[in-house]
Amino acid sequence: MSKILLITSSPRGAESLSTRFATEIANGIRMQLGGSLTVRDLVANPVPHITSAYIKGRVMAPDVRTAEESKAVERAMELVDELRAADVIVLGSGMMNFGPSSQLKAWIDNITWPGITFSYEAGVPHGLLTGKKVYLVTAAGGVFSEGVYAPFDFQTNYLLHMLGFIGLTDVELIRIEGTVQGPEAAQAALAKTDATVKSLLATMA
Repeated sequence: MSKILLITSSPRGAESLSTRFATEIANGIRMQLGGSLTVRDLVANPVPHITSAYIKGRVMAPDVRTAEESKAVERAMELVDELRAADVIVLGSGMMNFGPSSQLKAWIDNITWPGITFSYEAGVPHGLLTGKKVYLVTAAGGVFSEGVYAPFDFQTNYLLHMLGFIGLTDVELIRIEGTVQGPEAAQAALAKTDATVKSLLATMA
């Protein structure tokens, strides 16, 4: 029995391919392995961007925090607790201006927490959220996995770095790309991703 956490972050709503395939993976894993599914939609329920209340409050003792600081820290801890409880994390991200959406960036800023999700040992960062499987689903209109646009993929590379920084190093990447290069390219991209997802889920049966 697995505890699955699905995180979606695209502002495209029902048209989002990252949300579509991430949801398909999460539901498929639950069907194959059983367990529970928690969904965090960062667009329907956006995480506030961090403020000084969070930055100051997270290093203060609970009994000396202001009400605003306590609220900011408790909200961030709720996100961290979701990650801690999960055995499997499925994260969907659609590229916005070469990077992840601001909604996803806000979530990352809240959960990247010294002493909670990472620490420094002998001056070296050490992730604390270990022993979890992550399926990262990224979508982009162009092709960023190779070719001339590869250096501009500030979405996938950033997400892989930040996940690894907090200890989430067992990551399987599923890319959806090239969907704005004409109807045939879009159809081929969707067919490729669909086949990848089906193959992934078949290995769990």
